[in-house]
Order: sequence, then structure tokens, then C-alpha cells
Amino acid sequence: MRIISGKYKGRAINPPRNLKARPTTDFAKENLFNVLNNLVDFEECDVLDLFAGTGSISYEFASRGARSVTSVEINPVHYDFIRQTARNLGIESLHPVKANVFLYLKSCAKQFDIIFSDAPYDLEGSESVIREVLDRNLLRQDGMLIFEHSRKMDFEDYPEFWQLRSYGSVQFSFFKKA
Repeated sequence: MRIISGKYKGRAINPPRNLKARPTTDFAKENLFNVLNNLVDFEECDVLDLFAGTGSISYEFASRGARSVTSVEINPVHYDFIRQTARNLGIESLHPVKANVFLYLKSCAKQFDIIFSDAPYDLEGSESVIREVLDRNLLRQDGMLIFEHSRKMDFEDYPEFWQLRSYGSVQFSFFKKA
């Protein structure tokens, strides 16, 4: 796993073998950020990374100069890895939070420009994150939610659905405030 672009471009991230996360593939991550490069000014963004896993997406946003990146991860081994990696890279804008994503969203009072969610594909009810984010008004004006999922899911009927990007087995559904 590597950081694709920005200040930390090319830096390898080597998670320990006991991490059970399924990191977003470099291919999908690179394509996602190519799309985002044309849509957002990273330096003006506050980002929320849900189900952060290895922190791969968080590091990409931080490397591109995001104003702040909040990484929510419940697994203590993953959380410690994200904290340690951010410390080793000297990323001061990355703020790991050890919490259950669903409980975190219920109590979150902050708004974000980009919310990225990469729940385990087999996590029942993971799609409830979409309604929680949108109904609780956690996106700023012109903000977007990016929900990574398998091909089995389809969100085109949601009124806030904006677009779908597909990269191999990885799907990204984009949502904007209605």
C-alpha cells in the first residue's frame, strides 16, 4: 500500500499482518482521487473517513493538504496503526477517533466537506450511514458523501444520489445535499 500523490507521495504504508481491514485498492484509490482533483480544493476541505481501517484514504486526503481529516475506526489495532502512522509521517491534520461509526454519527456536531465511508462489504446495515449523514446534516453546503461498496448495492433511487464510479470490484456512490 502506498500514498499516491501529494506531500507524502510514494511513501509506503505497511500495516501489520494482524490488521483485518480490506484497504481500497491502489487502482480504485488513484481513480477516485483523479475524480476528486477536478471537483474539490483539498486545502479547503474538512474530511471525515468512516471505517478508516488502515487509514489509507485518510493519508491520501492529508497528503493532498486537507485542512483536517477525522478518521473513525473502532478496532483498537487499526486505530493504533492509524495514530502511529500519522505520527511517523508528521501529519498534524489527521485526527484518529476510536469509536463505533454509527454511534459517532449520532453524536457528531461538526459538518464536513467530504465524508468517505468504506464499511466492510459484509457489514449488515452499512448503508444506513448514508441516511444518517444526510438526515443529520453532516455535510456542508456543496459537500459530498462517498460510499464505497460492492456491486450488489444500488443507490440510484436516493434523491441525493449524484453519480456512480466503478473500478473493478470497487464501486463508489457519490451523494450531494439535496
